[in-house]
Amino acid sequence: MKWQRELLKIMQNNKDKKVALAIDTSNNQTDVELINNIRKFIKEMNPETTLVQADFKLREVSNIKEDKDIVFYKHGKSSYTEVFEWANDEDIETLLYVTDLTGYIYENLTLKPFIYWLIPDEFKPKAPFGRVLNIT
Repeated sequence: MKWQRELLKIMQNNKDKKVALAIDTSNNQTDVELINNIRKFIKEMNPETTLVQADFKLREVSNIKEDKDIVFYKHGKSSYTEVFEWANDEDIETLLYVTDLTGYIYENLTLKPFIYWLIPDEFKPKAPFGRVLNIT
């Protein structure tokens, strides 16, 4: 329950900000039920949140109110660069990113939004920036 309280605080602190939830779709081993619960919770807290599906490229961008199916791939390749560039262009202030943190990050990229890495695994990798929250 610790991560749920932490996610609640994050959403309460960002209720008036432009928020996006990015889902790393490069791996089909992610707990889909867990991701759907997170989507539902974020939709209730901030229905204007943008949902981004991406792996090594942007796959889909939609409003979280739209109940879009998330399509997962088996290739395991992910890059966060396009999502970050999109977030910068859209003036996203807070980006919640569900991922295992094994994707590529362009080192010289300047980020506008604050990043919360939502890790659906017991393993807690070191993030290059932002804050890590294990959601298991």
